[in-house]
Amino acid sequence: MNSTEAGRAAGHADEADPISELQRIITARHPDPFAVLGRHPAPGGEVLRALLPRAEAVRLGTDGPPFQRVPGTPLFECRLDRAAKLPRHYRLSWTDGTGQTHEYCDPYTFPPQISDFDLYLFGEGKHWHIHRILGTHPQTVDGIPGVRFATWAPNAERVSVVGDFNAWDGRCHPLRMRGGGGVWELFVPEIAPGTVYKFEIRNRQHGTVLLKTDPYGRQFEVRPDNAAIVAAAPEYAWADAAWIEDRKSRDWLHEPLSVYEVHLGSWQRDHDGGFLNYRVLAERLVAHAKAHGFTHIELLPITEHPYDGSWGYQTTGYFAPTSRFGTPDDFRAFVDHCHTHGIGVLLDWVPAHFPKDAHGLAWFDGTPLYEHEDPRLGEHRDWGTLIYNFGRNEVRNFLIGSALFWLEEFHLDGLRVDAVASMLYLDYSREPGDWIPNKYGGNENLEAIAFLRELNTVAHQQFPGTLVVAEESTAWPQVTRPTWTGGLGFSLKWNMGWMHDTLVYMGKDPVHRQYHHDQLTFGLLYAFTENFILPFSHDEVVHGKKSLLGKMPGDEWRRFANLRLLYTFMFTYPGKKLLFMGCEFAQAEEWNAAKTLDWYLYDRANHRGIATLVGDLNRIYTRYPALYRYDGDGQGFEWIDCHDAPQSVLSYIRRAKDEFVAVAFNFTPIPRHNYRIGVPAAGTYREIFNSDSIYYGGSNMGNPPLEAEPQAWMGRPYALNITLPPLAGIVLIREQPEAALPETPGAKDAPEVAP
Repeated sequence: MNSTEAGRAAGHADEADPISELQRIITARHPDPFAVLGRHPAPGGEVLRALLPRAEAVRLGTDGPPFQRVPGTPLFECRLDRAAKLPRHYRLSWTDGTGQTHEYCDPYTFPPQISDFDLYLFGEGKHWHIHRILGTHPQTVDGIPGVRFATWAPNAERVSVVGDFNAWDGRCHPLRMRGGGGVWELFVPEIAPGTVYKFEIRNRQHGTVLLKTDPYGRQFEVRPDNAAIVAAAPEYAWADAAWIEDRKSRDWLHEPLSVYEVHLGSWQRDHDGGFLNYRVLAERLVAHAKAHGFTHIELLPITEHPYDGSWGYQTTGYFAPTSRFGTPDDFRAFVDHCHTHGIGVLLDWVPAHFPKDAHGLAWFDGTPLYEHEDPRLGEHRDWGTLIYNFGRNEVRNFLIGSALFWLEEFHLDGLRVDAVASMLYLDYSREPGDWIPNKYGGNENLEAIAFLRELNTVAHQQFPGTLVVAEESTAWPQVTRPTWTGGLGFSLKWNMGWMHDTLVYMGKDPVHRQYHHDQLTFGLLYAFTENFILPFSHDEVVHGKKSLLGKMPGDEWRRFANLRLLYTFMFTYPGKKLLFMGCEFAQAEEWNAAKTLDWYLYDRANHRGIATLVGDLNRIYTRYPALYRYDGDGQGFEWIDCHDAPQSVLSYIRRAKDEFVAVAFNFTPIPRHNYRIGVPAAGTYREIFNSDSIYYGGSNMGNPPLEAEPQAWMGRPYALNITLPPLAGIVLIREQPEAALPETPGAKDAPEVAP
C-alpha cells in the first residue's frame, strides 16, 4: 500500500495529516490508538476502525455490515450513516485464516479509567495505593467485565499488552498515554483473571522494541517462565482481626521479640523434593516455631524472583508472592494461620537494587527509567545488579507503594529492609574516582536518605504497630531514631558489629580467649545507641563460612558446649533476637538453599539437646521482663564484672524495675568453683537456666539454691559463691516467696520437629 492509497481508503482527505496517523497505527508506533481505532465521526455519519492482523474478514456484530480492509494492511474500516443505531460498546466478529470465527467487544470504545488525580499523585510520588492503579485490575465498566492494564513508560512511543489472547502481537492492543506523566492504560473487555500477559514497549528515541513483565504484577508464572498473570480479586476471609487490632497498641520495644528466619524453599520440601504450598508450610512452620518458643517468623524474600540461587534478593515482582509456593490467597492463608496461632510475620524486602534480567525493570522503556543512567550511581558491580534512582518521584512511589502493599494486602507485621548500608553511601564498595559525590561533596546518598525517612514515616503512620527493620552494618547515626530528630526512622537495626565480634571470639580456642576479652565487652559501649536486634542470620552460615556449630572450636563435646554458651550469651544480652533456620538444632553443614535442612539430626542427642536449649532460652526470655523490657535502654543492664579476662568470665545483671536476673559465663572448659560475684539484694538465688544441664547434653554441673552473703563485693552489698560450669552460662533469679516460680527449664522432653 502506498501513502496515497492509505489516505484514500481511510477517507481522511479533509483531516490533518491523515496519512502519518494511519501509518503509525499500522506500524504499531502510535501513542494514542484511540485517535484512530474505535468509533469516529466522518462525513455523512461515522467510521469504525479495527486493527486485526490475523483477520480475513470482519463485520459489525454477527450479522451487521462488513468491514473493508485498508489495502495491504491489517486495518479494517466500516462506514455507517447517521441513521445507524449503534450501541456505545459494540461487538465485532472476525474470521481467521482457518475459517474460525471470533467475537469481541471493541476496547477502543471505553473512556479512560484512571483519574487525573491518581495520575497527579503518582507524578508527585505520593500515591500510597498505587498498586490499585497501575498493573492489572479486573473490573466491570458499563456492565461489561474485563481487565484494566496500566504501566509507567514515559519514554515509550507505544505500549501494548500482549498474551495468548492476541497471539502476543503488539499491534493488537496498544494502550493510550495519559497526559505527560508517562502512564499508559487500556481496558480490555472480556479478559479474565488467569490471563498471562506482558507489555511490549517501543522506545520513541531509537525504536527498540522490548518485551517486559509487569512491574506491578500481582502474580507470575513459575520460573523459568516469567510472564505476569492477571490476578483475581482476593477471596480470602481473614480471621486475624483481633491480632491486627492488638498490634496497633502493642509496645513492641518493651516486649520480647524472638525471630525465626526462614528460607521457604529449603526449610522443608515434599517427598519428591518439590516445593511445599504456603498453606502446608504454615501448618508445619507455626508448629515448629511455637515448639521452640519463637515469637515471629521472618521470611527471606518471597517477592517474585527469576533465579532460585538469588534466595529472592534479586526481585522482579515487587507486588507478588512467588508462585513457587502457591497463589496470593495461599500466602494470605499462611500469614493468617501464623497470626491466629500467635506468631508474627516479617518479610525481607529489597529496595536497594534489582536484577538486569531482560524481562524486568532494567531499561524498562528503552531508557534507564528505574535505575540511574551513570553506572557510578546506577550499578552494583559486586552483585551484578542495578541501583534505583531514588531521586525520581515515580520510582520512590513504586517502592513505597510496594512496602505498603505487603503490609496492607498480606497483613504483615513488618519488613526487614535489605542492604541499607549500600543505599546510604555513594561510595559503597567503590574505588576512589568510581563514584560521584553529592552536591555538598560528601559520600552520603541524600536521595536514598530522604526515601528511607519517607518510607518509615508513611509505613508507621499507615500501619501502627508494624516494624521496619534495617540491615545496616556501619556506624551511621540514629538509624532507629525518629525522623523529626534527624534519624532514619527505622524500628530496629541489625547489630552486625556485635554479631561479628561475638562469632570471631567464639571461633577462637578457649586458651586464647583471654586476649580477646574486649570483643565481648566492646558492644556495650554502643548497645543502647540504637534499638538493636541480635542476628545470627543466613549470611553467617553460607559461602564457606560454615554452620554455627562448624565455627565452634574443639572436639565434639566442646563444639556443642560452645554453641550452647553462644546462644545463652545471645538470649541474655540486650537486644531482640534472630536465629536462622537450622541453627535451632545445630545444623552441622552450612546452609544449602538447593536442599532441605538435615531434619534427621533430631534423632541425635546432642542436636536434640540444642533444640531443647533454644526452646528453653526463648521461654525464659519471654517469661522474665528483666531479659527484654529494656533491651534498648541502659537502665536494663549493668555489669557485675567485665574485667576478668584472665579467666574468660563475664557477669552482668539484666533488670526491669524491681525484677532482676544475674547472668554469668565461663568461656573456658575449666570449671570455676567458689567463684564470687556481687549481687544487689539479699535473699535466696536459684538457677532458672544452666546451659550445662544434662537436658541439653552438658555435664550437669550447677548450683543449688544459694543464699546471698551480706558482704560487699564488686561494688554491691551482697555476694554469691557460685560454680561456673565449663563452657557454659547460668541465669540466677532471687526467689520471691509471694510469686509463683516457673518450672525449671530443661525438665521436659525435647520439642518434636514438624513432620
